Amino acid sequence: MKADLHEYLVKAREAVVWKLDGLSSYDVRRPLTPTGTNLLGLVKHLTTVEVIYFGVAFDRLPERPPPWVGREAEPNADKWAAADESREYLLDTYRRACLHSDATIEALEPDAPGFVPWWPEEHRRTTLHRVLVHVVAECHRHTGHADVVRELVDGEVGEQREDPFMPPVDRAWWAGYRAALERVAKEALA
Repeated sequence: MKADLHEYLVKAREAVVWKLDGLSSYDVRRPLTPTGTNLLGLVKHLTTVEVIYFGVAFDRLPERPPPWVGREAEPNADKWAAADESREYLLDTYRRACLHSDATIEALEPDAPGFVPWWPEEHRRTTLHRVLVHVVAECHRHTGHADVVRELVDGEVGEQREDPFMPPVDRAWWAGYRAALERVAKEALA
């Protein structure tokens, strides 16, 4: 049970990181939604998620938590990368947070008690199992965001580069498919 959840977490982590592969510094930072969602910001946010859920909730903070975690800052400080925060720095910080989380996951039993002070009162006292389920869900949710943002940047799609779980068709097919969907959407208005 714990091993299965951990495996799904690792897969989501890998997927969100490869979404940055081959893109310019601008493309990993540029906001592509009205709320500013961007690829490097997703990595930075997931770093926060790893630190607070597997560090704070189990009183196992990393030796060097990221500087934006736990300090009063703007509401979305962990959702975008400052000009002086390089891709390499943020990916390294994410990998270190993940390694620290992995150590917590390995060290604790699924029923190990944790405390999540920002959750509703009735759920604050929790277990590693529940936190692991929560973080797997959150990481996969943001990996989905990364899928959409990467597609908006350069059309790259799929869960993994080697096996994208997408039909083996070219961009022309996708353009026709999208045009057909647009026609159907307009017909539905009539």
